[in-house]
Amino acid sequence: MLNSEMHNVLFGFRKGETAKLVEWNEKFRGVPNAILRSALFGAIGRGERATNLSKLIASPQGLTITHCGPQLDQADLDVWEQCLHMSRTTPLGISFETTAYQFLKAIGRDTGTSQKEWLKNSFMRLLQSTITVRDGDVIYAGHLIHDYLRNEKTGRHCITINPKIVSLYGKGKWTLFEWKDRMALRRHPLAQWLHGFYLTHAKSFYYKVETIHKLCGSKSKNVNDFKKDIRKAFTFMDATIGWKGEINDKGLITMTRPISRAQQRHLRHKLPY
Repeated sequence: MLNSEMHNVLFGFRKGETAKLVEWNEKFRGVPNAILRSALFGAIGRGERATNLSKLIASPQGLTITHCGPQLDQADLDVWEQCLHMSRTTPLGISFETTAYQFLKAIGRDTGTSQKEWLKNSFMRLLQSTITVRDGDVIYAGHLIHDYLRNEKTGRHCITINPKIVSLYGKGKWTLFEWKDRMALRRHPLAQWLHGFYLTHAKSFYYKVETIHKLCGSKSKNVNDFKKDIRKAFTFMDATIGWKGEINDKGLITMTRPISRAQQRHLRHKLPY
């Protein structure tokens, strides 16, 4: 759960200091808002992936992201979120070790040979991905995974996260959420993207369907097709996590969801007394 100390995560840039993420509870994950609000990890299904060459990624006003590397999807985001999670207990820049079995279980996937091969490929996509993120005055440029080592004999994976990634975890710049809710939406990439996007807002705003179509990176060719997709996502989210989304008569998306305790505190702090 968030407290005042958990907001003081942006440090480690003075000589001799160590960059470290907050040690949030096992049932949570913590992700920069810049990632959750953009099309970097697109709401796309299986299929051929494009290769981005300094591509400008769709993102809200005030946020700029470029990406070099293979196109990323919501399943890759599951992997990256788990990497951040496993890195939180040690200083960033120091590798953590895991097995494919352990990692796949943590992200709700089967543990057979094909899934282990998929995981290796996902790690490589994250390693090959270089991003430049400007969120306000802060600019982060680097890989999503700093380096990756695998021992084929023992089956162990050794992964390092760039310490400078903490630059994206400034106060009000990241979101803590319950992992079980995201896992409940697995295999439904648009539902997962909507879940992450709206979690970054303490209070839901109205968005045009066209805006969400762009921000989520959907491959739907037109807005009418996307409306069908998003209504299916709304139905699934309502059935699994109790979030209720709809498109009103003005073509604006509304989302009603339970408010977390952290967001309740954020809203209280904004009230005039």
